[in-house]
Amino acid sequence: MSPIPEVMRAAVVRELGSTSAIHVEQVPVPAPGPTDVLVRVLASEVNHVDVFVVTGAYPTPTPFPFVVGRDLVGEIVAAGEGAGSLRVGERVWTNSLGYAGRQGALAEYALVPADRTYRLPAAADPLAAAAVLHTGATAATGLQHRARVGIGDTVLIGGGAGGVGSAAIRIASWAGARVIATARVEDAAWCTALGAQEVLDYRQADLDDRLHEAAPEGVDIFWDTSGHYDLAAATELLAPRGTLLLTAGLATRAQLPVGAFYTRDLTIRGFAMSGLSADELAAAARTVNHLITTDSPVVRATEVVELDGVAGAFERMRAGSVRARLLVRP
Repeated sequence: MSPIPEVMRAAVVRELGSTSAIHVEQVPVPAPGPTDVLVRVLASEVNHVDVFVVTGAYPTPTPFPFVVGRDLVGEIVAAGEGAGSLRVGERVWTNSLGYAGRQGALAEYALVPADRTYRLPAAADPLAAAAVLHTGATAATGLQHRARVGIGDTVLIGGGAGGVGSAAIRIASWAGARVIATARVEDAAWCTALGAQEVLDYRQADLDDRLHEAAPEGVDIFWDTSGHYDLAAATELLAPRGTLLLTAGLATRAQLPVGAFYTRDLTIRGFAMSGLSADELAAAARTVNHLITTDSPVVRATEVVELDGVAGAFERMRAGSVRARLLVRP
C-alpha cells in the first residue's frame, strides 16, 4: 500500500450560504484517533442534504475549513487501536460524514468513526454502491424501523421513481407489502420492475379518486418522498392506525386535520438521517448492503464528476436540474 501523504485535495467551504463557495484546496490528511479509521476515498456522492448544509438551511456544526459531503466508499489505510475488527486494506463505506462537526467525504481521504463504518460487500463496485448509501438507508429507516412495514400492509410511495422512492418500493415489496406508487407515466415501468403492484400518474387531476380506488380500505403507510404534502388528503387515505412518514420538504408548511387524525389513531413519524444514532445507522446498513448486492438495481441513472466539478454539481442539485445520482471520483 502506498504511503499516506501529508496533504490531500478536498472540496471545502470557509463560510456557509452559497454552493458557489465550494472550492477544491489542499488540506492536511487527518490522523485517526483511537476509535477512527482513515479511508482512501474511491467514490462519493452529492445529496440534497449536502446542499442544505452548505447553504445553512440545515444548521449543524461545520468547523472551517469544512470538507463537504456525507457518503463515501473507500479503503482503510490506517485504523485506531480502538477500531474493533476493522483492518487496513478492507473496503468500507459510510453515510454519516459532513455534519455534526465531522469533516466530509468529498476528498481524497476521510476520517470515519469506526462505529459508523460498514464493510462493503466483496463483489460490489464502489461507484455503484455509492449511489445507494443515503437513499437506501433512508428507505430502510423509514419503512423497517419507523413504520414497521410487514406482510399484508398496503404502502403508498409518492415519488416512486426517485432515489428514496425506488429503494422504498424494493424494501416494501421484500417485506411482503402491497405497494402503490405515484410517478410520471414514463417512470411506471421502472416502479413496476422494483415491485410496485400499481403505479399512478401523480399529475392526474383525479389522483385522489384513483388512490381511493386502488386502496378502498386505506393504506397502512403513506410516504410521499418528494416532500409535497396534502395532509388532509393523506389523512383521508390512511387506514385506521396507519402511519404517515415525513422526511422531505424542509420549508414546507401544511395543515393537519387534527380531529380526523387522532380519532382514527393515526401516527406521524418524521426523521432525518442526520439525527440517527450509530446503532440506528448500523441497522439500516444491513439493508443497504442487501440493496447493493441485489441482482436488480434500485438506481437507474448515475453521472460521475471529478472533484473539481463538485461546485457545479452542488449548484445543479440546488437548482433542481439533476435526474441522475451525482457520483464523485476524487
